[in-house]
Amino acid sequence: MNEWKENKPLDWEKYLNKEVKVTADEKNTYQGWVFTVDPVSGSIVLVNFEAAGKVSVVTVMGHAIQAVELINEGETNTTEKLSSLFMPAPSRTYSSEELQHRKCRLKSWLEKNLIPVREQGEESHLLCVAGVLTVSPPYNPEDCNSSNEIILSRVQSLINCNPEAAHKNE
Repeated sequence: MNEWKENKPLDWEKYLNKEVKVTADEKNTYQGWVFTVDPVSGSIVLVNFEAAGKVSVVTVMGHAIQAVELINEGETNTTEKLSSLFMPAPSRTYSSEELQHRKCRLKSWLEKNLIPVREQGEESHLLCVAGVLTVSPPYNPEDCNSSNEIILSRVQSLINCNPEAAHKNE
């Protein structure tokens, strides 16, 4: 019987943010830092920090795990280092003047390409493109929102083609 699967989530918690060696079925072994353990399946997500800032992530399925051996307790910054891998990059804040300038630049670019665009919303923060897509501050391609995927893709491509696009300089 698989002892790992018999454990409870509180038993697995002691492995979080620690380096382990996992022995799985067919004598496969995996080594890495435990990012998380799925409380339902017992699967382990291991992270390895490689050269040149690269990271590899491996999931070992809970039903295949035969043994887990603790190798390294980790350092004080291990938790932050692991958590930061899956967090979005910190976003930049813009002044109202910068946002206004970005909005005007994008609106001009769309109009230059014969795309109908108007300002909408409270204080005209949103740009509405062809009545089916909105672009919210800070007016980057990823700030577009539409239920029509074709229009969404084409407008995002058009924004990316803008030679004066502010998002290219960030």
